[in-house]
Amino acid sequence: MGMTMTQKILATHAGLESVKAGQLIKVKLDLVLGNDITTPVAFKEFNKIGVTEVFHKEKIAIVPDHFTPNKDIKSAEQCKCVREFAYDKGIKNYFEIGQMGIEHALIPEKGLDVCGDVIIGADSHTCTYGALGAFSTGVGSTDMGAGMATGEAWFKVPEAIKFVIKGSLSPWVSGKDVILHIIGMIGVDGALYQSMEYTGEGVKSLSMDDRFAMTNMAIEAGAKNGIFEVDERTIEYVKEHSDRNYVIYKADEDAEYTRTIEIDLSTIRPTVAFPHLPENTRTIDEVGEVTIDQVVIGSCTNGRIEDLRSAAKVLKDKKVNQKVRTIIFPATQKIYLEALREGLIETFIEAGAVVSTPTCGPCLGGHMGILAKGERCIATTNRNFVGRMGHPESEVYLASPAVAAASAITGKISSPEEVAKW
Repeated sequence: MGMTMTQKILATHAGLESVKAGQLIKVKLDLVLGNDITTPVAFKEFNKIGVTEVFHKEKIAIVPDHFTPNKDIKSAEQCKCVREFAYDKGIKNYFEIGQMGIEHALIPEKGLDVCGDVIIGADSHTCTYGALGAFSTGVGSTDMGAGMATGEAWFKVPEAIKFVIKGSLSPWVSGKDVILHIIGMIGVDGALYQSMEYTGEGVKSLSMDDRFAMTNMAIEAGAKNGIFEVDERTIEYVKEHSDRNYVIYKADEDAEYTRTIEIDLSTIRPTVAFPHLPENTRTIDEVGEVTIDQVVIGSCTNGRIEDLRSAAKVLKDKKVNQKVRTIIFPATQKIYLEALREGLIETFIEAGAVVSTPTCGPCLGGHMGILAKGERCIATTNRNFVGRMGHPESEVYLASPAVAAASAITGKISSPEEVAKW
């Protein structure tokens, strides 16, 4: 019986010739990732194991990004103990203010993940790195602690859904629209503990930023991981960012899938997820009249340079509605600098938006964008659960940077195609 991409990666890292869905295996890890919320719990578990050193000082990455810059004394204490742990253990890949970024944009940018890796992170959106043909998944802090100590983790081998991508995207449509479209089709539990595996001739038309957005939200469909078949664009990205050796895994022709779903990119319209689940999707043509109070453009889903360019294209020579707070977060310092050099930051500020240092703050209702009772926000983030960005009676709508930017101008959820004509 053949294996999927994910199964082949796991088999290799388990030292096995083959694995099958449902099998319990122990695998060697290429990277263990934590942030300022999850790492303090992880190193408490690490200390319980009784070891004094991490398994590999270059295969652990810690990125304080959720409550940084620190919003209060408690978050400052969290980051202080993380910082002390990182320096004490000699962890090379520790990135803080001035060097940091939102972890799931920073790790690929730093070249810490390549094709064929196995990566765990104590954050559910660690599945992002599947865009590079790696197996990456979120785990609990206990597993992170064990991973830092041993360099290994236990997994149940997942089943898989095969997504055959055809065609190419229409103007003003991005990878965010594609993944919202897919989650709207299959539901938030439609890929429960399965691998979402993307292949087909249409993949080549998707940029790396499109792919990162799609794998980032695999968890929003309940998936164990998302993964793209490696192509020339993947290899070009990896070579540009890393000097590590990589391994390309392709699914066998007789690999087994729970189902196969065809996605024609040319048919997808800009898509919005209504409260309070990512599966509550409507196309921009079906939205109706939804006024908003705040716009957030950024996050580990959509804070990359293409996302900022898309937003700036809509906002250029226009003004944000005076009743709409518009907050933009480049995902890393490097992206921030690139946006500055391209004039995107100037465009945002002249339009009436505010631009912040990289942080996860508003996405999880942490800081720098909290919603009051009854307020509505359209965000390029990945979750819109009850109370996700503040008051339990606030509402979050998920969309692409282009839709978010258009909505900032009109004060209601709007089509970028229409606003760009103004």
